Amino acid sequence: MNTLTVRLLATPQAAPMLRHAVREHLGPDGHPDAALCVTELLANVINHLGEGTPVTLRISGRAARTRVELTDPAPGARPVRREADATDESGRGLALLDALAVRWGVTRGHGTKTVWCEL
Repeated sequence: MNTLTVRLLATPQAAPMLRHAVREHLGPDGHPDAALCVTELLANVINHLGEGTPVTLRISGRAARTRVELTDPAPGARPVRREADATDESGRGLALLDALAVRWGVTRGHGTKTVWCEL
């Protein structure tokens, strides 16, 4: 299985680079929602853990089945899907992930947490 692994600091400036890396890795027949999921997962880390948090992105699979994983160093900070009101300016990231992914979840490791989704 072909896997892309990228280690970086979670910053808003990293989002376009990650989307480009995902599109390059998956190719023209890759899953079109993967880049959007990566952006939402990165935004969650920035919003809830802070800018500059070290993360590792892993993309595996291809068009028929793509797995997106974003690992951060905060095993106790579990993401929770919430319902945003129409006037809320944020809070839709996990709802979007839930709508796009076949399934998603959270895996805790020793000193880490990985939020993943399968498309």
